[in-house]
Order: sequence, then structure tokens, then C-alpha cells
Amino acid sequence: MLFSDPRHAPACTLAAELRDYPEWHRGRERYGVWIVPVLQPELISYIEAARRQLADLLHPCPRRQPHLTVFVCGFPQPARRLDDDFTPAQLARQLALLETAAERPCPLPLARPDSFASAAVIPVGDPQGRLAGWRALLERAGPEIRQAAYVPHVTLGLYRRCVPADVVRQRLAVLAAPPVSLAVDELRYVTYEARRQFGPLRDHHRLALGNAGEVPAAR
Repeated sequence: MLFSDPRHAPACTLAAELRDYPEWHRGRERYGVWIVPVLQPELISYIEAARRQLADLLHPCPRRQPHLTVFVCGFPQPARRLDDDFTPAQLARQLALLETAAERPCPLPLARPDSFASAAVIPVGDPQGRLAGWRALLERAGPEIRQAAYVPHVTLGLYRRCVPADVVRQRLAVLAAPPVSLAVDELRYVTYEARRQFGPLRDHHRLALGNAGEVPAAR
């Protein structure tokens, strides 16, 4: 739950442990997700400034590009062996479903910074149900790998230490609201190295909204 929730807010933050998690990846190398990349210079500058203001609370993550996670796919594998494996057939089905949707670019509103117990975030709104629609399409290829309810957000950073909720609220309250909405012009399927919590995202597929088919992914 978010710290702004008056009834269900966490009492304090949870410090993220930076280590390899073999019990999670079980020897698999990469993890796949669908995202909306943050590409607007004004919004990137805002995120960088907010991270600097919270630098004493957050783990630095200079190589992980800012983004909104749309759908968590799992570990890309040739065949499904474990419950969080993600096969080429599932990805092909997702691509086909998204390509036939003929969606147009759209803005998604951004709220003032808030926080989960694990991370400071910028909440993202979905007033027209565009995110919900994309997620419903993607889930037709297989269930999402998720342990908690989906709350759209752009992550500012994971906490490096335990901080009382009141302190977090005070720190977030001095941050200005984002200057712009999140412009959504494309959806990307990306992966990251499972052993590196803040490693860079690797583009595999980019679907431009309002255009037929796929655009080349930057490698």
C-alpha cells in the first residue's frame, strides 16, 4: 500500500538488500517485462532531481532507465518448466494482440510522489483505461507474474534503510508535482539481467502506437 493511504499505510520503509537472489532466478539469466519508457527530457530531469533530494534514503540506480511497468512476463525460456517461465510462443501471441489493437498515443497523468514500503514512486493515472486495456490483451497470452495488486507507477528508487512513515511523508511533501504527464507513444518489451537489481534494460520489441506493426528495437 501507498504511504498516502490513511488506513493501510506501512509503518516504515523496507530496506532493499542488494545481492544475488538465486532462490528467485534459479539460474535463469534474464527477466522480461512490458514497459512504457520515460523519454521526455523535462520528466527525466524531474526524476533525476527528485532522486537527488531523496539520495540519503534510496539506493542509487543510474543504469536503470526510468519507465512505467505495464506487464510482468517472467523469465524468457524455450519451454515452460517453472511457473514464472515465459516462452517465445507467449511473446509472439502478445505481439500479435497488441499489433491488432490499433491504439493511438496518449498522455497518462502523474501524481505527486508517493511511496510503497519498498520504493519511492510517482503514481500514474489511467483515466481512460488504456493501461487496463493493454494489460488485458497481454494477459490473454498467459497470466502475469505478480505477487501484489498492480498499481501503475514510475519508480524513483528502492530504500536503502528503514525510515518511519512520518519522515517519508515529510520528505515527499517538499517535492514538487511532476511538470508534465507521461507521454505514451510506444510500448516496449524489455529484459534485464536477473542477477543485477539495477542493471540496464535491453530493448527487444518496440510497438509504436498509432502505426501498424513494429519499429526496430534499439540494442
